Amino acid sequence: MNAVPHDVVAAFDVDGTLTSRDAMVPFLERLVGRGRLIAGILRQPLRVVDAAMRRDRDRFKAVAVRAAFAGRDRADVESLGRDHAVVVETTMLRDDTLARLRWHQAQGHHVVLVSASLGAYLHPLATSLGIDGVLCTEAVVGVDDRYTGALIGVNCRGPEKARRLHEWMAANGLGQATLWAYGDSTGDRELLLAAHHRENVKGRTIKAAPEVTT
Repeated sequence: MNAVPHDVVAAFDVDGTLTSRDAMVPFLERLVGRGRLIAGILRQPLRVVDAAMRRDRDRFKAVAVRAAFAGRDRADVESLGRDHAVVVETTMLRDDTLARLRWHQAQGHHVVLVSASLGAYLHPLATSLGIDGVLCTEAVVGVDDRYTGALIGVNCRGPEKARRLHEWMAANGLGQATLWAYGDSTGDRELLLAAHHRENVKGRTIKAAPEVTT
């Protein structure tokens, strides 16, 4: 017998899905400026070469975050994060995806951001948009409330998105909820394939949704 659980969770990726373009690089540039960001990345040549040889976006992101965050005061980063969240909300949100987000909220569904972008600006963005949860990449704060530039745990992309989302659903008693997902077929493939209903905003074909059965 087919059944649809009462609870519904809608998971939205950010870059290229909820926003019209990447939102993380402009934030890193806001922290230190484009020139200093590039210079900071180039001061880590072994890390850059290692990331390039492995074609590993996670490793390269760790290099860029370290270049922008290391030694920065937490209060300063949080202030800049709030400023960037305003920029994202006012100039970078996609009208079509935002309309879907608002529709889910109007239905009383749970809405979550699941993104490889940085929590420093996604948390205030989620608060402004009235979003229930944020699962994203975070940076480590060290002594004297200054960032070390290291990432907390694993970068939230690929399979990690689906894993963290299911953990969040289980922790909030939503393990049996119907899951909707919005993303693209490259960085969000696993997130989309884990959902009962999915939308690929880039218009590429995704494997058919599974049936919900009891």
